Amino acid sequence: MTPQDKSVRLTRTLAVASLIALIALALAWELWLAPLRPGGSWLALKALPLCLPLAGLLKNRMYTYRWLSLVVWLYFTEGVVRAWGDPPPGAWLAMLQVVLCLVLFTACTLHVRLRFRHAKARADAGETTTTALP
Repeated sequence: MTPQDKSVRLTRTLAVASLIALIALALAWELWLAPLRPGGSWLALKALPLCLPLAGLLKNRMYTYRWLSLVVWLYFTEGVVRAWGDPPPGAWLAMLQVVLCLVLFTACTLHVRLRFRHAKARADAGETTTTALP
């Protein structure tokens, strides 16, 4: 396994782990840790849209990484707003959500960039070997 393959695998692992952590945080936050209403709130449903890209990440679909890197900004914005306005247990959880969103965005963008770079390098290597033949 080349170092390039290891970096792609690392970004994939980071993306999947941060997405799973974001789903778990959304559920725990709204159901047990600091719900808006005692006993839990319907805001826990915000975790459902995060479950959709999980299958695409696990199947290593490039398109999923690309659109997830855009969707994650909605959760980032919610985290910033609630970190500013919620009382302390909720504010701390919101800050954790912001950090997880930043990790997820970074992992997705690096994954896409590295995969494109490696595909281009492989294509260039294939072109040079075929053109060098008599």
